[in-house]
Amino acid sequence: MGRVGVQGPQLPVGTQVVVRVAAPDDRGGTAQRGATGRVAGVTPDGRYTVRLVDGRQTLARRDQLSLRTAYQDEAIELDQPDGDRLVREHTIYAAVVGSRAFGLDTDESDTDTRGVYVAPTEAFWSLAKPPTHVDGPEPEWFSWEVERFCELALRSNPNLLEVLHSPLVVRQTPLGEELVGLRTAFLSQLAYQTYSGYVLSQFKKLETDFRRDGTPKWKHVMHLIRLLLSARELLLEATLVVDVGPHRERLLAVKRGELPWDEVERWRLNLHEELDKALQHTVLPATPDVATVDTWLRSVRQRSLGDT
Repeated sequence: MGRVGVQGPQLPVGTQVVVRVAAPDDRGGTAQRGATGRVAGVTPDGRYTVRLVDGRQTLARRDQLSLRTAYQDEAIELDQPDGDRLVREHTIYAAVVGSRAFGLDTDESDTDTRGVYVAPTEAFWSLAKPPTHVDGPEPEWFSWEVERFCELALRSNPNLLEVLHSPLVVRQTPLGEELVGLRTAFLSQLAYQTYSGYVLSQFKKLETDFRRDGTPKWKHVMHLIRLLLSARELLLEATLVVDVGPHRERLLAVKRGELPWDEVERWRLNLHEELDKALQHTVLPATPDVATVDTWLRSVRQRSLGDT
């Protein structure tokens, strides 16, 4: 795990720092390793002038300085458990997401996989906690530790819900089957805020791109429309359908930039209106079943004791 604070952006005057190596001071003495001070300026050759707490000054390169709080963190830093190993040995569920799961794939589409792993319970007893997520060990593979996954899914995060509802499952253990069996516990009317709110904010940015450059990022536009379609069905049917089905060709036309922006914007606004109506008639609960998910998570922790 890399050290915190060794490299980084330029430090502004006044920043509290710690000198990482002994260096001469301006009074003929030595500023000891660990001396604390503040950045007083930068020399033409890029070194920092550091005014120490007793008024002395010394010079140091950026890699010879740490932010004060970061230096303390480095001093007690332990190696974090190997994230790649956790994914390889403790994944309980993984599925393909993205264009291939949505039914929007083309010959150029990547295969994006998302998974859930269960860190051994005893790993949480250390000061060095297991990572909440891991990017890897394979290309286009991203995983969450089960607790973090549950937290985000309970908030109706679209990315997490789509993992659980993907039609393209690539790995599933008995614990993974239990997690999938809890899919409805994660669903709630919170989806209305998370889906529509995200789309609305992103469309404002895309609209700015269109006005400035004459074109937005059409692939992004397509996926935002897809999110609204998914949210509408979720609220109406109380189930998440990942594959876009009959909307495939029109969505791909959006991706290719074949639909005028005004038409895409009308589609979006109509979907927002339909989403509002769907919320009025939804059978989804106002909030997710947190208690059921928490009970399951506790049982997972109990069962994974000694699972190293």
